[in-house]
Amino acid sequence: MFMILFVLDEPSRLDEVLEGWSEIGIQGVTIIESTGFYRRQIKRSKLHLTFLVEPPSSILEEGNITLFTAVEDQALVERCLQKTEQIVGDLEKPHSGVFMSWPLSSAKGLHKHSEEGKKTP
Repeated sequence: MFMILFVLDEPSRLDEVLEGWSEIGIQGVTIIESTGFYRRQIKRSKLHLTFLVEPPSSILEEGNITLFTAVEDQALVERCLQKTEQIVGDLEKPHSGVFMSWPLSSAKGLHKHSEEGKKTP
């Protein structure tokens, strides 16, 4: 098993990423609204300005989305990375996102079944 963490820099692309991941067999994803150190520093410095060209909400409230999922094998990690870059572009470019994966030494509760025999997230 492997854990995947993806920080999506453009929240507007979330549904597209989730659909792409679903196409390759990823069934469960945890989604968290997040922000990073750089954006926090910008927010703090903008608060000290007395004149803003844009309304504060448009400048200060932008964040990103962090996705977590566990997958069965390294091959699915690689397919997930390829699909992600197909959607958002080269992750080595600025403002695209960050993709990480690592092996899990243990995982429990990932494949639960309801009483009707259907898998639950």
